[in-house]
Amino acid sequence: MIRLEPRKEMSKNLLYLTPVIAVALTIIFGGVMFLILGKNPVRAITIIFVTPLTDLFTISEIIVKATPLILIGIGLSFGFRAGVWNIGAEGQFTIGALVGGALPALYPVEGFWILPVMCLAGIIGGMAWAAIPAFLRTKFNANEILVTLMLTYVAVLLLSVLVHGPLKDPAGLNFPESRLFNESATLPILIPGTRAHVGFLIAILALIVAWMLLTRHIFGYQVKVMGQSPKAASFGGFIQNKVVWLCLMISGGLAGLAGTFEAAGPVGQLVPALPVGYGFTAIIVAFLGRLTPIGILFAGFVMALTYIGGEAAQIEMNLPSAVTGVFQGMFLFSLLGIDVLAGFRICLAGRRPAGATG
Repeated sequence: MIRLEPRKEMSKNLLYLTPVIAVALTIIFGGVMFLILGKNPVRAITIIFVTPLTDLFTISEIIVKATPLILIGIGLSFGFRAGVWNIGAEGQFTIGALVGGALPALYPVEGFWILPVMCLAGIIGGMAWAAIPAFLRTKFNANEILVTLMLTYVAVLLLSVLVHGPLKDPAGLNFPESRLFNESATLPILIPGTRAHVGFLIAILALIVAWMLLTRHIFGYQVKVMGQSPKAASFGGFIQNKVVWLCLMISGGLAGLAGTFEAAGPVGQLVPALPVGYGFTAIIVAFLGRLTPIGILFAGFVMALTYIGGEAAQIEMNLPSAVTGVFQGMFLFSLLGIDVLAGFRICLAGRRPAGATG
């Protein structure tokens, strides 16, 4: 029999090296998968991870994909550090898009104030959706994993109902979509001739603010202590319910803002297919980035690269559409597996780990 024995101390260098190892293992496993599918693994890996970086347009598309992943990942990192497991960022993303996009969908007014109002509405919408699991956990000790996850499906269905009904474009030939947002309700373009928008700069700003909160503010210390030892947090006088609320409000607000950016950016309207899984992929981004702002920035680009490269591989090599999801799953599986080996040593039953006594 084989058992796992906890290591006395995990190397910090190994802790930050494991995401790199996870990426390398994903590439290796992906190559084996392509070989089994009868495809050239070298060509497939090159198309996914190298080719998108050689063209300005595909780089801009990576920025488009990375923007919501970075925003949502930053928000989730606060809760994950504190032991608050918000798995429903996809629902908060959807509600943010819905609330933020309702104004231009119903009233196509113009003015410089439209976008700020949309962004504020999206943040409030995401926070309101996250307030439901926050209230249920702090008041009734409900499991936020289940509540946030189930609310995701409610949010997606709510978007579908409204786009098929009150928000449907009256001149849209009965298609389930809102009217196209006017220029005042769309994000300014960052790189001319592409879809990359200024939302990316907001994501970088959010990353800087998150770094300051986590490393230079008492709230970051409270998050760290609560995540490592809730009892120590109680003895230290920290109000745990307050930390739960703040973590969920931050993650919900940033997810809602990401949803507004998606509606006002590359999509340009509200459609039932607007939620495409960014909220779930951002969970991988947060852990691949080691729950640190800088790590999440790089992880967001890596995952965005799999989106763009995966789509290119589907077209050029006639691969199934699930290839992107498989790669993202490999990332998470590899990372979790390496984390286990970094924190535990494998021992055979009947043998004591080195240094054990008694």
